[in-house]
Amino acid sequence: MRPLLLAMTLCLGACAAKLPPQPAADPASLAWRDRVDWDAAGDEAVQMLAEYLRVDTINAPGNETRGARYLQQLLARDGIESELYGHAEGRDGLIARLEAEDSKERPLCLLSHIDVVPAETEAWPEQTGPLSGEIADGMLWGRGALDMKGLGIAELHAFVLLARLGVPLRRDVILIAVADEEIDNHGMQHLVDTRWDDLDCGHLINEGGFGVRDAIFDDQVLHAVSVGEKGVVWLDVVATGEPGHGSTPLGDSAIDRLRAATDAIDTRKAKPNWHPMMLQLLARAGEAGGGMTGFVMRRKGLVKTLARGTLKHNPVTWASVTTTVHLTGLDGAVSPNVLPGEVRATYDIRKQPGVSTEDVLDELRTLTKGIEGISFEVRHDLPAAVSPYEGDPFYDAIIAHTLEGREGHAAGPLLSIGFTDSVFARDRGTIAYGYAPFVIDGELLRTMHGHRERIPVSEVKEGSRRLFGMVVQGAADLSAPTDTPAPAPLVRPVPSALPAAPDLE
Repeated sequence: MRPLLLAMTLCLGACAAKLPPQPAADPASLAWRDRVDWDAAGDEAVQMLAEYLRVDTINAPGNETRGARYLQQLLARDGIESELYGHAEGRDGLIARLEAEDSKERPLCLLSHIDVVPAETEAWPEQTGPLSGEIADGMLWGRGALDMKGLGIAELHAFVLLARLGVPLRRDVILIAVADEEIDNHGMQHLVDTRWDDLDCGHLINEGGFGVRDAIFDDQVLHAVSVGEKGVVWLDVVATGEPGHGSTPLGDSAIDRLRAATDAIDTRKAKPNWHPMMLQLLARAGEAGGGMTGFVMRRKGLVKTLARGTLKHNPVTWASVTTTVHLTGLDGAVSPNVLPGEVRATYDIRKQPGVSTEDVLDELRTLTKGIEGISFEVRHDLPAAVSPYEGDPFYDAIIAHTLEGREGHAAGPLLSIGFTDSVFARDRGTIAYGYAPFVIDGELLRTMHGHRERIPVSEVKEGSRRLFGMVVQGAADLSAPTDTPAPAPLVRPVPSALPAAPDLE
C-alpha cells in the first residue's frame, strides 16, 4: 500500500474528533435554582400550561389575543407589567421586560409563538382532545403541548421566578410571545420591523430542538440545540403548451412537459454537505454512547463513509446534511375535459449553508435541460443562517444545565431542517438558539402537527427547572449573594383560561 494511502486509512480509523470537555453549570446558578421548591413550582407550571392549552389559538384564524391576554394575567399575579401589540385585529403578541439595575450586556430574550396548527378532533381520544388541557396516563394533552406552548410557559415561569426571587440581573431579560408563526410569520416580522431596535436582543432562545430518546443509541438521550436553520426556497416549476380538448391527447402538452420535468428532478442525487455542527453533534453522541458505533461517530472520515448509508435511510438525518428538493403540490387543472395551457408543480427546497438560490436554480435547469416550455418562479427565498456557538457563554449555559446530573446524555449543536422565527432575529444580529428542555421519544416527536399531541407531566416540571437554571446563568449577576431566604410563597394561584368565545375586545 502506498504510504499516503496507508496514512489516510490509519487516520480514518484512529483520528477521533478532538472534543473539549462540556461546560459545567455555574455553582451560583445552581444555588439560585435550588432555592425554589420545585415540587410546588412544577405543579404550578403544569397548571399554567393546562390552562394555556385550553385557549383556542388555532391558526387559521389565530385569535392569538386570547393567548396573549392569558399570559398577561399570569404576569399580573406578580405585579409584572406587560404590553400587548399586534399586526392585525385579534392577533396580538406580548412583551414584558425585567430590567437590570446596571445592564452590562444586550438583553436575553425568551421567545415563543402563541398560535398552534389545526387538529382533526375525531382522531384524538374523546376526553383528551386538542383543546382539553387534560392529564391522562402521565401526559398533558393538547395542541401546542410541544409546539410550542410548553416552551412558552417554561419561559414565562423562568421569567416570573426571576422576579419572585429578586435575582439580581447583569442584563435585561425580555419575554416575547408572537402571533402567526405557523403560517406567515407576520407577528415576528412586524416585531422586527417596528420594535427590534428597542428590544435589542443580544441572545434569544426559541423552539428548534429537544432531548430525544433513542435518537442514535438505544436508551441514550441526545439533546440537539439548534444553532442555525437551513435556507428556504419555495418555487414553482411552470410548464406551458398549447391548450386543447381533453378528448385529444397531444403528446407535448403543458401537462406532458411538466410530468417530464418532475420526473427529471426526481433523478436528482443529493450530495451530503458535512457542516461542522453536524459532525460535532454526532461526535458528542458517540462520546457518550461508546462502543463501535461511538467509535465511528467520533471520526469524521468514518462518519462520511461508513455512516452515510445509515443516515441516508433516516429522512430526518439525511435532510440535515443535504439540500432537499421536495415536490409538495400540483396546480393548473381547469376541467376534466380541458387541456390547460399552463400547469405548475410547487417545490419546497431547503438549502444547506453556503448554497445559494442561484445554485439551486442552476441544478434544476440542468436536470430539465431539453424539455420545452419549462420555467421557474421563486415564491419565497430565505438564506441559511447560523449563529456562533463555540465558546458562546449562553450556548454553554444551555449545554451545562441540559447535561447537569445526567449520566450518559449527550448534547451538541444542530442545523435545523425547518425554519422558525429565529431567522428574522438572526438577520438583525441576534444570536439565536432553539431548544425546548424536554425529553421525549420519537413517537411523541411525531405528534407535533399530528394527532394526539402531548407532553409528559414530569417533563413540564423538569424542563421548567432546567430552563430557569439556563436563564439565571445567562442573565444573572452571579457575583451577588445567593443565600438570602427565599420569599414565600413562591407559587401563585393559576387563573382559569380566558373563554374561547370572541368576546375579548
